[in-house]
This record gives sequence, C-alpha cells and structure tokens, in this order.
Amino acid sequence: MSGTVETRLAELGLTLPEVVPPLAAYQPAVRSGAYVHTSGQLPMVDGKLPATGKVGADITPEDAKDLARTCALNALAAVKSVAHDLDRIARVVKVVGFVASAPDFTGQPAVVNGASELLGAVLGDKGVHARSAVGVAVLPLDAPVEVEIQVELEGD
Repeated sequence: MSGTVETRLAELGLTLPEVVPPLAAYQPAVRSGAYVHTSGQLPMVDGKLPATGKVGADITPEDAKDLARTCALNALAAVKSVAHDLDRIARVVKVVGFVASAPDFTGQPAVVNGASELLGAVLGDKGVHARSAVGVAVLPLDAPVEVEIQVELEGD
C-alpha cells in the first residue's frame, strides 16, 4: 500500500482492485499531460458483473448506486495504472455516469451519486467534480451502470 489515498481506502474497508482488462480495442486509462482519462468502467468484481439489467426494472436504484461505487473504485485502479500513485491526484475534474434505465426511470443522478460519494470519501476536496448522469438503453455486457472519470495530476 502506498500513500494517504490508499490508507483512506483501507480505513473505509475498501481495497483497490486489479485493473479491469479491456473488453475491446482500448486502454483502461490514458494520460495526456497532467490529465488521466479513464475508459468507462463497469462494476466488475473479480472479473464478473455482480448484477445485470435495467435500473428501475431489474435492479433497484439503491443496488445500482452501490454498483456505481464499484465503478468508481475500478476507475481509481485504472488511474493508478498510469499515474502509479493515487496521491498524485490534484483533483477529479469530471465524472460521467451511464445508467442502463427502464423507460420510465429518471433517477440517474441518485445512482451516479454512488461514484461521486466514493470519490469524495476517498479524496476529500480533491474529489469534488463536475458531472453528467445519463440514462441509456443498454450498456456492455448488460451492465446496469458504467462510470468514467477524468483527473488532474500534480507533480511529474
């Protein structure tokens, strides 16, 4: 374990997972200058989706919020894979959450709060970010939620 971010994760009872391998022709994260952009992260746990389906039909909003939290944890792992140290995060700039939604489900912001709240709990003020929460018809592997983040790094 290294640094205060991973110490904070441990205090929250969380472990940084291994980076989820790409499902297609992309990288989990890329660095451009001081910024790291992650690809969309699914709520994979040990290489599997713990749930599939549409939020508001097959998945409760509360369960989807927990899955969004897992997506954010996977996104932090992807950031670490290129930044090498999560303590280099100066701030989370943007979070984009996609929620596979039943046609009448409108609670996407509350679902994506799972990711936002995790980033705030782990990173404090550095986790405050701009955000979009978007309802979509379907996501890869029938995942209920997908989250991508953009972070700014300090130091080189």
